[in-house]
Amino acid sequence: MRAKTSHNLPTDSTLLRNWRRWESGESRPDDFYAPIIAAAFDTVTAAFFPKARPSRDDELLSSIGMDTLEFLGRLRMSDVSAATLDAIRITAERLCCEYPCADPHDLHTEGTTWLRRITSLLDGRLTLAQHREVLVLAGWVALLVGCVDYDLGRRTEAEATRRAALSLGKESDHPEILGWGAEMAAWFALTQGNYRGAIDVADAAVADTRQLGVGVQLAAQQAKAWARMGDRSAMDAALTRGRAILDRLDHPVNLDNHFVVDPQKFDFYTMDCCRVVGEDKLAQTYARQVIRTATGPGGTVLKPMRLSEAQLTLSVVAVRGNDLDLAVDEGLRAFEGRRRSLPSFMWIAGEAAREMIERYPEDPRTHSYLDRLRSLAM
Repeated sequence: MRAKTSHNLPTDSTLLRNWRRWESGESRPDDFYAPIIAAAFDTVTAAFFPKARPSRDDELLSSIGMDTLEFLGRLRMSDVSAATLDAIRITAERLCCEYPCADPHDLHTEGTTWLRRITSLLDGRLTLAQHREVLVLAGWVALLVGCVDYDLGRRTEAEATRRAALSLGKESDHPEILGWGAEMAAWFALTQGNYRGAIDVADAAVADTRQLGVGVQLAAQQAKAWARMGDRSAMDAALTRGRAILDRLDHPVNLDNHFVVDPQKFDFYTMDCCRVVGEDKLAQTYARQVIRTATGPGGTVLKPMRLSEAQLTLSVVAVRGNDLDLAVDEGLRAFEGRRRSLPSFMWIAGEAAREMIERYPEDPRTHSYLDRLRSLAM
């Protein structure tokens, strides 16, 4: 050590006592001795005495010049008031409740406008809790916009919006939004005739949605797919699974919200399955029940899309019962609704058309129905 420094060092006995303390770990060489010891072993100070790396939190606090209390205080600060978030929450709920009856073009315009407003909040200063809530609210509105896109026949836009909603659901770790994103994919596949795809998409989401309302809807979409694939046993199992989930859930507070599943909605899906597998009496019973619940006092239509599909179910039951007049009458009545999901409506109306063509291919009444269906597709 004396040979490696020009400084005066204490006596050998003092150095020896210090050395023993350093070697035992009782103390650590200070900035004076550390380089001398390192030089005695022909190395550099950092090799023998590396400096402890500060934690990431310490580095952050040091770099921004805050102590811990101040930093935590800043994390709790926000540019968004509780009243603003309440207003957005109410608006998102309102938009989801307007889905069944609102003009789809108007709803799409308002929905996309609000989606931009909500996501713009992410550029501001938010608390951690607010950040997650904004992601969740944006996720619900994105799901709604995706549904309306698909109703209008905009498949590409609907799929892009659905994926955006899924991304928001993943970032916010929100299982219901993720579940509804999967349900939309199953719905898209169903109405495009990809029944196996609808089943597989729903299967992938089943485990995470067994305790959620969307789990009921996923089971119903699977049941509809199995019915069209001719597997009655699998259809019944899916419906049973959906009912079991529904029975465990509390009764919804707001039945108007599109993303709420209630017993009346499940009757609507059961109606579809019964019609497809040829259970005509049951299908007719469920259809009349759907029409009752979709219609309010004085004939006010509350659920126009459910109403039109129930009327198409009655049309199919009528044509199977050899009553073409009633079948066409019910079918054309279904076309009178102004609010419809175009892919879903064309899918079910097309199934009714096939029943008419199979039994009455040359009848003018069949052609009048087909002409109306073609005009909708143009």
